[in-house]
Amino acid sequence: MIVNERRTPDGLLVAVCDPEVLGETFEEGEITLTVTEEFYGGEAVEESAVVDSLARATVANIVGTRAVELAIEEGFIEEANVLEVDSTRHAQLLRMY
Repeated sequence: MIVNERRTPDGLLVAVCDPEVLGETFEEGEITLTVTEEFYGGEAVEESAVVDSLARATVANIVGTRAVELAIEEGFIEEANVLEVDSTRHAQLLRMY
């Protein structure tokens, strides 16, 4: 998976995607999701590093079937909060302190 971490004044922003969705655009009804290199591009990492990043994230955007499944398996997001967009999945995480 690909992970991009950015420090912001409000905390850590993490973008995670499956490698095969990077650069793709998905459309479903009125929803368009473009997985840009600028936002999602980063380092290719093992699943354990993705879990570590999501554990530290204040905000996370997750795209791709495997990336979203991992976030569900690890308890970061719930299945009911996942969007199906064309042939991929998308979820967001927001921690409020």
